[in-house]
Amino acid sequence: MGISESASVHRPAPRRVFLLGATGTIGRATARALVARGHEVVCFVRPPTRTRAAASRLRAADAPHPLAALGVEVRVGDVRDPDSLAREGFRGERFDAVVSCMASRTGTARDAWAIDHQAHLQVLAAAKQAGVTQMVLLSAICVQKPLLAFQHAKLAFEAALMSSGLTWSIVRPTAFFKSLSGQVKRVQEGKPFVVFGDGRLTACKPISDDDLAAFLASCLDDPARQNCVLPIGGPGEALTPREQGEQLFALLGRPPRFKQVPVALLDVIIAVLGALGRLVPALADKAELARIGRYYGTESMLVWDPATERYDAAATPSTGQETLVGYHAKLLRGEVGDDRGEHAVF
Repeated sequence: MGISESASVHRPAPRRVFLLGATGTIGRATARALVARGHEVVCFVRPPTRTRAAASRLRAADAPHPLAALGVEVRVGDVRDPDSLAREGFRGERFDAVVSCMASRTGTARDAWAIDHQAHLQVLAAAKQAGVTQMVLLSAICVQKPLLAFQHAKLAFEAALMSSGLTWSIVRPTAFFKSLSGQVKRVQEGKPFVVFGDGRLTACKPISDDDLAAFLASCLDDPARQNCVLPIGGPGEALTPREQGEQLFALLGRPPRFKQVPVALLDVIIAVLGALGRLVPALADKAELARIGRYYGTESMLVWDPATERYDAAATPSTGQETLVGYHAKLLRGEVGDDRGEHAVF
């Protein structure tokens, strides 16, 4: 199933957009996509240091932010602080829309509820004060089968946005290229491709930053993408981890080699860390990270059909032109960098 980008052909009247999460690769791509459509974009970003004194020095120095080269205005503050959001973010000015690519860095319970839920609630309240009538939210397809803290936090804000009175679009993408590229270097070095089970437990439709950004930006102008939840993947058929590995070895001209990790091993790690986490809080966070790893190792990033209790690749819409194998080819040629950050799986 494919989704046309015909909505982006016409040029609607430019609007003033407040963008969150612009320092991530998807956020930067979204900033570019919004500017390309003629919108005026203000990016609200966190300071490069957590100390107030350093943040004040940064504002005093008025140093240009790397994002400014994209043709956007950059404002620095703390999205977790309602006063900072109002003072350094919206500044009492009028905006037409909010686009959020913001997400918690780790996915642990404390981080998720602080950013994916509470910070977004504060943005929503401030946005209404600023006259915003529309919000586009980047969520995640995995919330359709919630087992983890960050999924529940995202769902809680999704519900708040749906009932906010704003025109809304909730975009739930499948796996990102960068989250599936952590093994390129190890395979290049002659190591096997690591899979959970036999490598066929899961599948996804990987989507690039630019294709996802174009889709997010189009939600501002396409009525068919408003007031609805939008699962979205990249072009082509769904890929299992084994198929991803086979493609990578084919690019290198080598026979495929796989290392299989039993899911039961993750269960043991989770049980041990969970038990120790009752005594050492830091280990509780590690247990949650292990649960996240197990989830992605055993659940497909495709549309979930509750009637059949199965993931449905055919029901997962596709968009864009960029493929994962094409991206891996660029990585191998050194044409793009490995900028995974918190999206790294290996």
